[in-house]
Amino acid sequence: MAEGNGEGNTELLKGQGITKNFGELIALGGVDFVLRKGETLGMVGPNGSGKTTLFNILSGIYPPTAGAVFYKGKKIVGESSHALCQRGIARTSQVVQPFTRMTLLENVMVGALYGNGQDLAGARQKGEEILQFVGLKEKTHSFPDSLTTADRRRLELARALATHPEVLLLDETMAGLTPAEIDEAIDLLENIREQGVTLFLVEHIMKVVMSLCTRIIVLDYGKKIAEGTPEEVLKNPEVIRAYLGDRYV
Repeated sequence: MAEGNGEGNTELLKGQGITKNFGELIALGGVDFVLRKGETLGMVGPNGSGKTTLFNILSGIYPPTAGAVFYKGKKIVGESSHALCQRGIARTSQVVQPFTRMTLLENVMVGALYGNGQDLAGARQKGEEILQFVGLKEKTHSFPDSLTTADRRRLELARALATHPEVLLLDETMAGLTPAEIDEAIDLLENIREQGVTLFLVEHIMKVVMSLCTRIIVLDYGKKIAEGTPEEVLKNPEVIRAYLGDRYV
């Protein structure tokens, strides 16, 4: 993981006019955003609003139909997921997909080998360190099928962290967790941020958003309808109408 912490004005990841069409369906329609070093940017919105599509573009899974993405000032549209990972952009997914025939250590070693190009000895050491960091040390040689939902999500985080990211894209990493597990996951993400990793997260659980996020952007039908601090966004009438509901009025 990167070292150091602190929030600044350095732009790490930037999107300009990001558009994605699937045939006649406009999944994203000209979305702009900036992710600055040291902050935690949240992205919220109704299901189908384009959040995961944006993450898929940022992680090299989809090319945008139009628009540009910049990482540290360099245009990265068209680069593969592997190339982006090696640049320092890692990703978790809504659906955790570990390598079920590999131990937890071997799963995390894959991340270290993929992202860093380390040798096996270095990847093993990195894997052991990260499993301890995320609280899975005692299960190092277990297999993913034996894990709880919370531990499977910790494993997903561990594998991403093993790539040595500077930016971590988190797609609903709290899904399926109990309230106590959510609190533990918030603490873990705060620890990751303190290690110098800049976070960009998609989340529906507003407690998580309010606890972690410096700023929030809100998508609805592929358009950005609001941006600001959590407090500002929660008071935005358009956000209440489109996403939060009358309980926030």
